[in-house]
This record gives sequence, structure tokens and C-alpha cells, in this order.
Amino acid sequence: MNIVETAVSNGSFKTLVAAVTAAGLGDTLSSAGPFTVFAPVDAAFAALPAGTVETLVKPESKEKLTGILTYHVLSGKVLSTDLSDGMVAKTVNGKDVTIHIKGGKVFVNDAEVVIADVHTDNGVIHAINKVLMPA
Repeated sequence: MNIVETAVSNGSFKTLVAAVTAAGLGDTLSSAGPFTVFAPVDAAFAALPAGTVETLVKPESKEKLTGILTYHVLSGKVLSTDLSDGMVAKTVNGKDVTIHIKGGKVFVNDAEVVIADVHTDNGVIHAINKVLMPA
């Protein structure tokens, strides 16, 4: 299964899948890749201020939503064993994220990786507990 199919079948990424669909990124994330996706779980989206998700999935917010979602994606397959403390990685949207390792836990900016290395046919998913917002 590809990244999108894996996210759908997992059941913990319903909001992410809806956002990817609203942004028109489903075909891209289903293509050959490979991609690395830092995928916020549903609880991460639920923790955003009230109305944020509803506003972002509106057609008039597509550009902003696309920018946020592509900030969660790296080109190439980056496994947890490839990550190091202080590592800076350029996202598909062109902005950088910084990897931190504290007490054996891995963070992308300030989001903790809660499930690492979910392998897919076109890359890898790392589930995170916060939605990353580009500066």
C-alpha cells in the first residue's frame, strides 16, 4: 500500500487524509516517491484552536493548507535510524524542520514522533503528536 492507502487503513489519520484530499495532494502522495511523511494523528489536529481545521479545508484556504501539508513531507525515504539530533531537513514546501532527540524520544521541531518507520510502497510514515506549522 502507498502512503495514502496506509494512512486510510490505519484509522488514526482521518483528519490528515481529509486535508490531503482537500488540498489535492492525494495523487502526489500516492505516486512513486519515495516520500517521508511526518503524519499528525487525529488528536494533533483536534488540539488546534477551534475552527482551524474547518477553515483550512475550505477551497479558499487550499494554498495555505497545501503549504502546511507539504511542510510535513520530505523527498526520499528517511527512516528513524537516519535521524540525528540537530539534523536539519528541507521539506517539500522548501522550509526546514529540525530533528531533536531527547531522552530517547525523537522530535520534529516540537512534535514528538509517536510511531516511527511505518513502511509503505512509496516511502515511510512517522506519526507525530502535533501539527507542524511553517513559520
